[in-house]
Amino acid sequence: MYNIILASGSPRRKEILEQVGIPFTVQVSNKEEVTTEAEPVNIVKGLASLKANDIAEGAKLHDVIIGCDTIVAYNNQIMGKPKDEEDAKRMLHLLQHDVHEVYTGVSVIIKMEAEDGSICDKEINFAVETKVYVNAMSDEQIESYVATKEPMDKAGAYAVQGKFAAHIKKLDGDYYNVVGLPISKLYNVLVEEGILAN
Repeated sequence: MYNIILASGSPRRKEILEQVGIPFTVQVSNKEEVTTEAEPVNIVKGLASLKANDIAEGAKLHDVIIGCDTIVAYNNQIMGKPKDEEDAKRMLHLLQHDVHEVYTGVSVIIKMEAEDGSICDKEINFAVETKVYVNAMSDEQIESYVATKEPMDKAGAYAVQGKFAAHIKKLDGDYYNVVGLPISKLYNVLVEEGILAN
């Protein structure tokens, strides 16, 4: 019996795992997020691995640690969480009436028993990309959205599952990836590795 540990405090990621009925506990990694990577895909994979390995250090046999990292990229420029309301408005002005990418990296570390009886780690890393098309937005629409405070703790200054849904034209790829956890890909990995029943 495996014990799945989510190395993230994100309420969105918790909701997605609960929604599909995967049992898990939460242990938040407080590891400083430092990377020397430049490509969005490599950034999210590296940071997800960093978080998962941080929790894996204290994990036991049959623990399965899931680390995640999500970033928004526009013209290969990383859009982090806005520093303030003006920064949020700046990001939304860039994203409106255009297309951008959301990348989520996932690291799954399985604590396994080696042939000699010792505990070893098996790590699986992947990243998923979704293209997000945003409608044209007026200054007034951007102002009123920022006034809701919803963008302030979100990468790219918006929440696809929140009030910003009104401004999303379409998605090319996994919706849940934009929320923060590409659950279909993760589920398939967990089934392939025998963590979840087929």
